Amino acid sequence: MILEKINSPEDLRLLRREFLPQLAEEIRKLIIETVAKTGGHLAPSLGCVELAIALHYVYDTPKDKIIWDVGHQSYAHKILTGRKDKFATLRQWGGISGFTRREESEYDFFGTGHSSTAVSAALGIATARDLSKGKYSVVAVIGDGTITGGMAYEALNNAGHLRTNLLVILNDNEMFISHRVGAIAGYLTRILTLGLLKKAERKIEYFFHRLHFAGLFTLRIAKRFKVLFFPGMLFEELGFSYLGPIDGHDLNLLIDTLERIKNFKDFKGPLLLHIITKKGKGFPLAEKEPTKFHGIEPFDITTGNILKISNCPTYSSVFGQTLVHLAKEDKHICAITAAMSVGTGLTEFAKEFPERFFDVGIAEQHAVTFAAGLAAVGMHPVCVIYSTFLQRAFDQIIHDVALQKLPVIFAIDRAGIVGEDGPTHQGIFDLTYLRMIPNLTVMAPADENELRHMLYTALDLEKPVAIRYPRGEGKGINFDPDFKKLPYGKGEILISGKDLLIVAIGSMVYPALEAIKQLEKENIYSTLINLRFLKPLDEVLIREKLKESVHPRIVTIEENVVSGLGGAVKEIFSKEKVEILSIGLPDQFVEQGEIELLKEEYGLSPEKIVKKIKDFLAG
Repeated sequence: MILEKINSPEDLRLLRREFLPQLAEEIRKLIIETVAKTGGHLAPSLGCVELAIALHYVYDTPKDKIIWDVGHQSYAHKILTGRKDKFATLRQWGGISGFTRREESEYDFFGTGHSSTAVSAALGIATARDLSKGKYSVVAVIGDGTITGGMAYEALNNAGHLRTNLLVILNDNEMFISHRVGAIAGYLTRILTLGLLKKAERKIEYFFHRLHFAGLFTLRIAKRFKVLFFPGMLFEELGFSYLGPIDGHDLNLLIDTLERIKNFKDFKGPLLLHIITKKGKGFPLAEKEPTKFHGIEPFDITTGNILKISNCPTYSSVFGQTLVHLAKEDKHICAITAAMSVGTGLTEFAKEFPERFFDVGIAEQHAVTFAAGLAAVGMHPVCVIYSTFLQRAFDQIIHDVALQKLPVIFAIDRAGIVGEDGPTHQGIFDLTYLRMIPNLTVMAPADENELRHMLYTALDLEKPVAIRYPRGEGKGINFDPDFKKLPYGKGEILISGKDLLIVAIGSMVYPALEAIKQLEKENIYSTLINLRFLKPLDEVLIREKLKESVHPRIVTIEENVVSGLGGAVKEIFSKEKVEILSIGLPDQFVEQGEIELLKEEYGLSPEKIVKKIKDFLAG
């Protein structure tokens, strides 16, 4: 086993080239076997094995800096940089991250979890290098999906302007997460069709050079003509030198190309190297179904089947089915997502209503304002984005939707603790940052049946509405036969008791019920309000039930940092003598791990809720 001898890039650089293909096979085998047990981003990392080997073979890392955009392509990078023996702990509590993370390794020079940030970070690093007269290379690895994000173009534009020495590697696997969409997808596809045209490029260049004698106007026309033939000129127009495309699985070609780039001393300015890879490379099941194996739960290596099977539908699937049902009756309903059609449960909607389904690519800011434009002319847009990614469109929610009172519905998937993807993906801030926005209604369902009613209600409100719901399975309860409109801004009483008032929202309603049952065994009886609406807050109901309690004490419970529901309730009682215990997530980033383990660790399990309430009452 060659991999057994590789504990650092220094060890890798001692290998003769003929051993590198075998090393790539061994790395792929380790990635497949590990992800089958832990779950993770399998297909994208399998496509980057040769690239990771070539980069660390050529560049003097960690002195030279490699920035992996998103980070879910970095598994081979982690294995090669001293984390091989810890790789079995991938995405587990206390284990190594599924993304690059600064505190984990000096080779993870910049942490990445959200898309389209690598070029900006790399440009900052390269600029700092130049200001301090440093002597090292900076490389940003981005994907064809990443480059659909506007921030990537902001960085490319700035890099071309600054003329900083920087290498950007565009890893084009012809697919990102669900499917590559948009004009950039067509652009990259056209690059791949150049073939014979590439052979003619020198002759055409010579022809253009002769046009200098015909005057500037003719030359400008000639340059535009060249862009039509050579799509790589888009990057050159941004100030980059463009190389490629080349085979990203040909180790000798990759290494030779990177060595020439690194050692060409007269080269100045940013350069983009375009490589072509195959998502899922080396694992036939992942090559055949790259979307399924992009991010996957633990699975059987032989069949590819997910090991954990449940009869309970997920919140995402219930949402998607409900939207399809409602869209059959309402021709104005549109669905918008940002490269997450499968993860958000919109696959069926896309098939049923292709003309009303819009995947805008990894462009959350655009998704929100695009939805606002639809709403401005009478459509009913439903913008479906993971909680962690909606953060990127905060200004657009305020400026383009709420300020103009446009009836956009935000379906916020993966809200709360999401598990093994860790700090970059936990959706624990949305209740806090959404409740501060004027004109925005904020709801959270206790279960999947209530989610259906909330979506039905939201479509009728003609207001900006956010509905946040958790990752994973629902409660498995039966659906009501008919949709019903929920009373606007009103909570509901689930249990009545004299000792304590508990106000819970969304995913914490059922844990609160379980905690109340445990407290009753100790003769502590509570009233529980399923709040449903964080905004507007049902202050009337809370005050009414507080008066019925023996003591003026309230416990709020939320799967969010405590400044969401807890902050809202404390604000209304800020000048009154009411004892309030806010149970939620602490003022810190939540680590990776299995969801139930994290809820126990961070105090949101029924048992931990009981302990906190008992301590509160005793105090």
